[in-house]
Amino acid sequence: MVNVSEHELVPDHSVLDDPERVEEVLEEYNVKKTDLPKITRTDPALPDEAEVGDVIRIERDSRTTDQAVVYRLVVE
Repeated sequence: MVNVSEHELVPDHSVLDDPERVEEVLEEYNVKKTDLPKITRTDPALPDEAEVGDVIRIERDSRTTDQAVVYRLVVE
């Protein structure tokens, strides 16, 4: 079976497991956790340790900024 998360076109997904770092992100964007865009727990790109309620940091290659970072909230 193919592990989708290791495919070269899938951006790097990581769990923000430090509550202080999560708060920094929320303050930076002036949002609540529930205001973040959602990603379902069944998404094959998510790390195995991701649980509902976690914040995921996604690093994508970008033509304009070299690398773009976005955040998602894991939902059921």
